[in-house]
Amino acid sequence: MFWLLLLLLAWAFAGTAGVRLCLAALRDAATDRDSAAVGDARELTLYEAAFLSGGPRRVADVTLVSMARQRRLLLAHTGWATVVDPHGRDDMERSVIGAIGPDGQSRIAPVRTRAARADAVRRLADRLVRSGLAVSDAAAGRTVGAAVRQVRVAALAVAVLAVAALLLPVQADTSRLMVGLWFLLPFTLSLSCLAVARFEVHPYSPWASPAGQRLLGALPRQRGGADRSLLTSVALRGIRAVGEPELRAAFAHRDAPPHRR
Repeated sequence: MFWLLLLLLAWAFAGTAGVRLCLAALRDAATDRDSAAVGDARELTLYEAAFLSGGPRRVADVTLVSMARQRRLLLAHTGWATVVDPHGRDDMERSVIGAIGPDGQSRIAPVRTRAARADAVRRLADRLVRSGLAVSDAAAGRTVGAAVRQVRVAALAVAVLAVAALLLPVQADTSRLMVGLWFLLPFTLSLSCLAVARFEVHPYSPWASPAGQRLLGALPRQRGGADRSLLTSVALRGIRAVGEPELRAAFAHRDAPPHRR
């Protein structure tokens, strides 16, 4: 009857994850009611949209692409960034120029990392948290997105425990089919929680609060020129939204840096 202990463990995984998801959804609903007026009072800037969609690294990407489109920064397909205009127009651009360094040239990968950790990005994050649009670091582990990830892990754990139970010897009066059916119950619970989360509280983000997600949903409907549309797509979906092959290659380059000419 050792399989019963495994079944209890499976129920513990599934039940704990399901309860955590419900509590996270309730907290998000309460937060959404408290900050309902935020979504009607303002529009997101590109930097704010980038942070809420993809975090600090997405902000750095939007800044790099914006400067490259304005020909103030050269992003080579070999993975190097070269400063053309050393005068940044805002704190984010100055952070990127500072991340490239005094030589005016650097590999793009470390520039993205250093720019994402800059003070300007931290100040942006603090402003979004204070306005109720972003999730604070202290609450990041209690969001719906984190709870959904725990439910996925619980579903996997239940499946592993079920396989382990089926491999154990069972008593003569217990069939393996019955053992499998018992484990099917907590597995179904986990899948049901994922399905409900998908249709009721999706999209969920590790960065944006419910109010921030609502503003992100309205962002694609805002009008703008071609460059604005491209930068909005990058803010929402990342570098994969860039259609220019050379620019995408610049961000995708992971090989050893080539020799400078």
